[in-house]
Amino acid sequence: MSDDGLLHIQELLESAQQSLKTASALLRELTGVADPMKERLVLRAVRPSPSAPISGRMIEGVFDGQNMIDSTGQSYPVPANYASKSKLVEGDGMKLTITDEGKFIYKQIAPIERRIVKGVLIQEDGQYKVLAEGKSYRVLLASVTFYRAEVGDQVTSLLPSVGEAKWAAIEAVLPKHLAEAAARDAVAAGALEEEDGELTPIRDEAPADEDETPKKTRKKKAA
Repeated sequence: MSDDGLLHIQELLESAQQSLKTASALLRELTGVADPMKERLVLRAVRPSPSAPISGRMIEGVFDGQNMIDSTGQSYPVPANYASKSKLVEGDGMKLTITDEGKFIYKQIAPIERRIVKGVLIQEDGQYKVLAEGKSYRVLLASVTFYRAEVGDQVTSLLPSVGEAKWAAIEAVLPKHLAEAAARDAVAAGALEEEDGELTPIRDEAPADEDETPKKTRKKKAA
């Protein structure tokens, strides 16, 4: 492209920019808004989303595994689907906003320290529980259905790092082939250990029986 062509393009760009500046100045005079696009972005950033109420009553409490309990002991039901997907753990700090329209909006604000345990999903007294570390912990039905878990499945669960808990939050369900392989390895390891334990006393006692019996027999014959 020739130098004349480049100069012509530059002149067109400068003319377009000047036209945009003129149009923006006219729009600013008419509307009082300096930059309409920027203004829309700012309004979108500060405008509350549908899930964030404009006004309402705010309550803080602690998740007990199924509900939120405030400082007065009042209980507020936490949606099971939300608790399951958010993997809320007993003891998590929460905030509840009750909008003027009566809508309940929960938010986790102070998660406690967690630890992961491995256990087995069982059903006891008509309730789903996870048997882990010699104890049974209740789990939400929504968690069981969300992960499509079945009784007998091995699952990993979340528990508070400190203190006792009645509820556990399902973290994941172990694939059946991995769970079965782990079970086979555990059974094999237990069988080997048991076999060694039985063979050891037999080897220790057998020589003593063999040595004593002939001696007693020989003494009787000699007499």
